[in-house]
Amino acid sequence: MTEQVRGPAAHAGSAHPLRWRILGLLGVAQLMLILDVTVVAIALPHIETDLGLSRQAVTWTVSAYTLAFGGLMLLGGRIADLLGGKRVVLAGLLIFTAASLTTGLAGSAGILLGGRIAQGIGAALLSPSALSLVVGLFDGNERNKALGVWSALGGGGAALGVLAGGLLTAGPGWPWVFYVNVPIGLVIFAALARMLPGGRPTAPRPGLDVLGAVLVTASSSVLIYAINRAGDHGWLTAATGGLVLVAAAGYLAFVVRQKTAGAPMLDVALLVRRSVATGTFLIAMATALMIAVFFLGTFYFQHGKDYGALRTGLLFLPVAVATMFGANLTGRAIARAGARPLAVAGLLVAAIGMAVPAVSMHAVTVVIGAAIAGAGTGALFVVASATALGQVAPHESGIASGIVSTFHEFGASIGAAVISSVAAASVAGDTLAGFTDGFVLASVAAAVAALAAAVLAPGKPKPA
Repeated sequence: MTEQVRGPAAHAGSAHPLRWRILGLLGVAQLMLILDVTVVAIALPHIETDLGLSRQAVTWTVSAYTLAFGGLMLLGGRIADLLGGKRVVLAGLLIFTAASLTTGLAGSAGILLGGRIAQGIGAALLSPSALSLVVGLFDGNERNKALGVWSALGGGGAALGVLAGGLLTAGPGWPWVFYVNVPIGLVIFAALARMLPGGRPTAPRPGLDVLGAVLVTASSSVLIYAINRAGDHGWLTAATGGLVLVAAAGYLAFVVRQKTAGAPMLDVALLVRRSVATGTFLIAMATALMIAVFFLGTFYFQHGKDYGALRTGLLFLPVAVATMFGANLTGRAIARAGARPLAVAGLLVAAIGMAVPAVSMHAVTVVIGAAIAGAGTGALFVVASATALGQVAPHESGIASGIVSTFHEFGASIGAAVISSVAAASVAGDTLAGFTDGFVLASVAAAVAALAAAVLAPGKPKPA
């Protein structure tokens, strides 16, 4: 039986006259959130030296942000449904901007990590509510084009973060990787406060299931922590297995709670709806592959070739451009072609791109292969978002966006943990074998995922 649930915009009446400007502002806000993962990675050696950070504190400078970001995402999406997307977007943007200023001013490890956690909280409120607003402002083929723009900015953000991190760290210094968010955040806040439609909350029931929120937030945080930890300490250790079991038990308790709560966070049937399940699988794959390209490429250039941060960043410009091109092109084509052929094509292009440096490991082939893979993952981001969010009802848009955003973080954590484990020998030593193995694994994973997408992804939509 084909799903006939229509999206939020179908109920919204006439299209908002400023919707494309709003999309641009929301896209730049989302770009800041994505940049703040990779832009910090380039600056870490300088932060470590200036603040005298321990190795553990250096790791947590990245992990604290992704943990809060990914762990609170579903809660952020649900709050957007309850309070309205505009309120939550503005609150998240304000928290993120203030936290960026605090982090840039940090003079100790404690303030630095506290600021990164606060950035993650702001990002968890902002990201799903912004995506929910995008889904609600556009309908039909316009929505696909809008998601193409959204995915282009998000997908290219990791590569742009490498360039921005190199420029800022080599120029005014590492605090500016955080300070730069402040003026941008304030300008976007002022513009969105004026331009965004007020709207009414879309959730049909008032109230928040506090126990359910605690369960899903804690479970997501534990799982992301387990994945991140496994990259350094091993996948088959008792600690990793124990953390995964704790997370699984928490998710099971969450499902039970949703069936008994008076005002549940989500209808668990949404998780197994074909479009949502397929979209989350694709978004996790797209992010894992994107992180693999970023990790392998940056470490190869900086460790294998001894390139500086700025030169490494410049080499990632073609990757960012290719990612945005693939996303934009797919956003224009998906209404005609359907999700299945584009998902398969995106994954196969990514597999080919990853295979290029696996066959011949040189600076030129790494850039070419990474750019090809970037085009494939850019396309995949659009297909994933359009598939998961194209048929959600108004009261589901926030939580559905939260699900997509959560799996984005799961994909990033899995990709980083697996690839870092495989490439560990090359990161720590003078061999290129680990980098080659990493590209081979990513290429095979993309090819296998293409077979899965051929079965799972919906085909070309039938004419109405």
